[in-house]
Amino acid sequence: MSVVDEAERPERAEPAERLVGLSRTASGARVPLAVQRALGPLHGLSRRERLIGWLCPLALTLLALGFRLVGLGNPARFAFDETYYAKDAWSLLNNGFAQTYRTDADGNPDNEINDDILAGYTSDVWTGEPSLAVHPDVGKWLIALGEQAFGMNPFGWRIAAAVAGALMVLVMCRLVRRMTGSTALGCIAGLLLMLDGLHFVLSRLALLDIFLALFLLLAVSCLVADRDWHRARLARGVGSGASYPPGAWGRRILFRPWLLAAGVWFGLAAGTKWAAVYPLAAFGVLCWIWSSGARRSLGVRWPLVKGAIADGLPAFVHLVVVAAMVYIATWGGWLAHANEYEEQLSATQYRQYTGQGHCAEDDDSYVATDLDTDRRWPTADEPDAKGLAEAWQSLRSLWYYHQDVYTFHTHFLNCSTHFYASKPSSWLLVNRPVGVAVTNDIPPSEPGCDAPAGSDCIKQVLLIPTPVLWWGGFVALLFAAVMWIGARDWRYGVAVVGTLSTWLPWMMYDDRPIFIFYAIATLPFLVLALALSIGTLIGGSRLPSSRRTVGVVVGGAFVVLVLVNFAWFWPILTNQMLTHSEWLDRIWFSRWV
Repeated sequence: MSVVDEAERPERAEPAERLVGLSRTASGARVPLAVQRALGPLHGLSRRERLIGWLCPLALTLLALGFRLVGLGNPARFAFDETYYAKDAWSLLNNGFAQTYRTDADGNPDNEINDDILAGYTSDVWTGEPSLAVHPDVGKWLIALGEQAFGMNPFGWRIAAAVAGALMVLVMCRLVRRMTGSTALGCIAGLLLMLDGLHFVLSRLALLDIFLALFLLLAVSCLVADRDWHRARLARGVGSGASYPPGAWGRRILFRPWLLAAGVWFGLAAGTKWAAVYPLAAFGVLCWIWSSGARRSLGVRWPLVKGAIADGLPAFVHLVVVAAMVYIATWGGWLAHANEYEEQLSATQYRQYTGQGHCAEDDDSYVATDLDTDRRWPTADEPDAKGLAEAWQSLRSLWYYHQDVYTFHTHFLNCSTHFYASKPSSWLLVNRPVGVAVTNDIPPSEPGCDAPAGSDCIKQVLLIPTPVLWWGGFVALLFAAVMWIGARDWRYGVAVVGTLSTWLPWMMYDDRPIFIFYAIATLPFLVLALALSIGTLIGGSRLPSSRRTVGVVVGGAFVVLVLVNFAWFWPILTNQMLTHSEWLDRIWFSRWV
């Protein structure tokens, strides 16, 4: 089997005689060639090949999980925004909804609260009043599962992220294997993902972004599986003819299980962060293009129009409608406690939440009612509220709540600044990492500090991508665009669409503090571009051995460089003790400080 099946170019219309030609599978069965091609490069593999295709990715996944579990509780404190998500998760678990907690005079989490939590005391932390949590609950519920299993401690609130990061390696391996037919390329993709510093650190923090990235990767994997499934069933509808007859629409398939699964994953992704809406829209369009290409290859005329009706409408239900239903369901805990919000978030409190966030120095008149005079929380004693069903009342309150959250993101943060904020245009070039935990000025007298007299040591956790991987991924992305447009290779289109839909939308919000770790959702598609590029570089098994040798050497050298780069940054990814000079050796640019 070739490393990359170069014959897999389904977007190109095949000659009719090839579409209905017969071909033998690995088992010796004779099937129409169109059906075999539509089943993808994994069709017809032996049982041994299928077993290896699972065992190798699983072994790599366990290795990734092991790396992430070692020292997971270090640093033994709230790191960066863990102080919000870990507490919200514990409140969801114990109270059913996110409650506010004691803060200091500046509105920040009280240090005494953090000390109490780390000491195991959590009973008097929350106030009982609802909190304006500015992200949906799915990621926080996953964090809560770890806290339920291991307690309200650093290991407990980070274990779910570690599992999610390891699962991403498994899904990455299997996705690339499905797209290329190569277990080797699949494992290379999983290894590259495992060796990224950004992915590694986010797999060891109680933040939401690693869960968003996992759900998006699962959704895209299901879409790719649906592409194979859908094309196979369309091809089987041809029968014994050369193609569908003139004027035919082709087989209509109303239920597509893989597409339904993708809708569920997209719904969970949106239930983690709203940023999932953009790739949902982008891949929905790509799914329509794939379906139209499949109909065109089988002789259907006007495939874009007919595909929009025959495939687009069912796909919209499977993806958008299902995702919306799943998203609403993820707010179940909130809906069950909507009365707490209705009773305590009065119109005055609502203005307090939204009005304080606007740039008061630019527009002192801004209040919530400026946006919509009817926007306010209903109360239990309103006549119109009494006449509504309780469920409708809760959904209406949830809608108002979403307006609160939207106002927070579009007004509150516009006046904010942050030391580690970065422009999304620089993310792929690794311009500005994020320091999530640091201990400075450690004297040489401290155990493990080998600094000379007059100097000191430092311990840090830096959210930084592996530069070699991302710089190489940027080049591979440009190559992917050429291959998608020029060679019409649909696989590279997945990498391009995935990267652009998870990266470019942040350009609209670069007037507020945003951070490079938001690009974790983009990382799998950069890795996909790299894996496909390495496969193209190596070529198929029918090419001269010298070509393959050069491709293997170049591709292997790149993987080794990524490994060495990751190992070099290991101390600043894991809070290890370094002398000041050793730390500076890893801070390559002034923007990284």
